Amino acid sequence: MATPRSVAFHTLGCKLNFAETSSIARLFEDAGYAIHSWEEAADFYVINTCSVTDFADRKCRKAVRHALQQSPHARIILMGCYAQLKPEEIANIPGVDLVLGAGEKFKILNYIDQLRDTSGKGLVAVQDIQSITHFDQSFSFGDRTRSFLKVQDGCDYNCAFCTIPLARGKSRSESIDQIVANAHAIAAMGAKEIVLTGVNIGDFGKYQDARTGRFRRQTNFLTLLHALDGVAGIDRIRISSIEPNLCDDEVIEFISQSRTIVPHLHLPLQSGNDKQLAQMQRRYRRDHYADRVQTIKSKMPHACIGVDVIVGFPGETDQDFEETYRFIQDLEVSYLHVFTYSERPNTPANEMAGKVPMDLRRQRNKMLTILSEKKRRAFYENFVGNTRDVLFEKSTLPGQMSGFTDNYLKVELALDEASINTIGPVQLTGINGAGNFEGRIKAAAGIS
Repeated sequence: MATPRSVAFHTLGCKLNFAETSSIARLFEDAGYAIHSWEEAADFYVINTCSVTDFADRKCRKAVRHALQQSPHARIILMGCYAQLKPEEIANIPGVDLVLGAGEKFKILNYIDQLRDTSGKGLVAVQDIQSITHFDQSFSFGDRTRSFLKVQDGCDYNCAFCTIPLARGKSRSESIDQIVANAHAIAAMGAKEIVLTGVNIGDFGKYQDARTGRFRRQTNFLTLLHALDGVAGIDRIRISSIEPNLCDDEVIEFISQSRTIVPHLHLPLQSGNDKQLAQMQRRYRRDHYADRVQTIKSKMPHACIGVDVIVGFPGETDQDFEETYRFIQDLEVSYLHVFTYSERPNTPANEMAGKVPMDLRRQRNKMLTILSEKKRRAFYENFVGNTRDVLFEKSTLPGQMSGFTDNYLKVELALDEASINTIGPVQLTGINGAGNFEGRIKAAAGIS
């Protein structure tokens, strides 16, 4: 019997990319390929790319070099956002055999059959992003504890700094019936938690009208949450990120009463300065953001709230940054994801005056990173001595397991194999040197 061809995968970027990579890996598996780890030799290496920052582009090139070091004669395939934005540039990277855009990546097996020996530029299959109207359903399943479930793709917001509309196209969604069917499939595989992913999931509900070809809204995110809340076998549903202007009172109220939707919301802020929010073409101002945080906390005082913020956007003065810093400092939020602004071609921000020197961008990033650590520590300290349910999973550390509470507190404990992929109460006894909780597993009828 012939040895099956082998393939290894590497994902850069967001949870949405991980969901798509996992689904594409299942296509290869169904076609008879052996799935290898990224660190193993393989016949094919598939890299799912990201292009949010210039650093992501460099990571892509590094991944190509790594694959060739593992297997010098392997075929290298790049797909995803960077591939859609810069296909010719990628095709000329030494060793790259195939470049697939947003509309082609799920047809990857067809394109592999077209590959031929080449010593020059790789084969390119990328269509105009505006012509892409279909939705490729995806969910991850490698870690049986949780699954990333894709519910939406594309974005219509066109923020001044962002390339995602150029890389993923118009906002569009899967049907609620299909998403619920996928959630049942995930439950049948044994996962306890689903993370809802997409580009702008709060904009869920847009579909292409078969008659006119135009996209129009047929449902909304709240209706999706209601449908998913009833899926048997799924104990937790986590929202990866939602725009502040789409996190309305009804969504917050439903989460606060939901059986499964956990009290953890990630709200992109980007700037705490109204001048910069306008320049970024964001669809809210700081007062609205503060109101969303206050509303969440009034309904769910224990909720974890994460924040995205960009430093060094063109025109950001010292005063602008100080205003952002003070605004975040005064907010009842739990942690930050801090991004140093990176110039991206074909975005409005790239043409703006007032470029901030890179050393100053890095300095501001460091200041907000320190603030994030303080915010996270303060949030954790609120729960010392409490008992909260934890979804247990294996740790990378020998003899240990870890897990998260519903409100995203990380807990580290001694390994108990029988507890893996179960949810149980843990008394949070203290915070360790890594900034995570230590604790003791309690019986179901234990301390509350």
